[in-house]
Amino acid sequence: MISTVNAIIGDEILDTGFHVTTPDAHEVQLYLSKMVDAGLTHVVLETTSHGWAQYRVDACEFDIGVITNITHEHLDQHGSFENYRAAKARLFTSLERTLNKKQGNPRLGIINRDDVSFNYLNDFIQVNKASYGLGASADLRAGNIEFNRTGIKFTAVHKDFRVDISSRLVGKYNISNCLAAIAATVIGIGVEPLIAAKGISELNNISGRMERFDLGQTFTAIVDFAHTPNALKVTLEAARQMTDGRVISVIGSAGLRDREKRRMMAETSVEMANFTVLTAEDPRTESLDGILEEMAVGARSKGGREGETFWRVPDRGAAIRVALRLARPGDIVISCGKGHEQSMCFGVIEYPWDDRIAMRAALSELMGIEGPKMPYLPTKDKSEAEWLK
Repeated sequence: MISTVNAIIGDEILDTGFHVTTPDAHEVQLYLSKMVDAGLTHVVLETTSHGWAQYRVDACEFDIGVITNITHEHLDQHGSFENYRAAKARLFTSLERTLNKKQGNPRLGIINRDDVSFNYLNDFIQVNKASYGLGASADLRAGNIEFNRTGIKFTAVHKDFRVDISSRLVGKYNISNCLAAIAATVIGIGVEPLIAAKGISELNNISGRMERFDLGQTFTAIVDFAHTPNALKVTLEAARQMTDGRVISVIGSAGLRDREKRRMMAETSVEMANFTVLTAEDPRTESLDGILEEMAVGARSKGGREGETFWRVPDRGAAIRVALRLARPGDIVISCGKGHEQSMCFGVIEYPWDDRIAMRAALSELMGIEGPKMPYLPTKDKSEAEWLK
């Protein structure tokens, strides 16, 4: 597998670098070559719109393509939503060129029936296709859906099979993700439905994706990678399904990236969370104060009241501490935007940073127990008390 998190070749786990999802073309081929040498027969290769626009994966011959959703993201790079959508759709164009393989080649395009991109992609795909979704019109759909604090249950229904699914993942969007995986494996390459269900049930968690941290506190603490308006929306929806208490979010928006997203992230959080803490997320060479001001404008536009329902805390470690101090029994605190990532960029310097370590550090401080040290960022020198005034 080659994904946002890392590359996995058999038992070997490789770091693909800072802020990397689809590596450069020669690195992709190097990893694939190593997989062949290791005797592997299948690979899951996560590809981005940037990867397709920059021809990083054009030398790959895909057999199955899956697009989960196309939402507001990377418009600073692509110029328009239409260009962004077209870049992603190149995945399905590539299926037409894939040569026959001895293990077979289904040339299958899999799309989300519930996403706004469905009609465009459904008309675009010229090879075999299958849809998945929560409604009856999808080829593979979910029925008997149950949500709880520790996971999801549902029945995957297809004209050729039905299988009960139980997952430790949470939220409606992960039902869709499970359906996508079932479509790729069962419909695409003929895995037995019960085997696919077993694989899903044995997945404990995904690093930095709705990852929970329990040090004995009376509320739920989560780290998630949600760094787009839609991802934040579905993440906060999932949090709402997990508790009858309050939801407290910690969010930022990256520098030198889509500026419109800053307003949208803050608007989404203020509308869907009880409290929002605005903070740093890779400001790079932009002014962090300027980024937070743009986010604050968005928060206020949706009725947010600074100092009452949202706060600006530039230092991310302090922001997580502030969010935890706001929490009461039964609440959920969720730090979004960094997930599994191992650094935070200020200026041109990548400072070591891991939201998961930061969450454990802040929780251990709050609980008065031994834990990791809060990672350092150049924003750390101002006291939290000043930011909460």
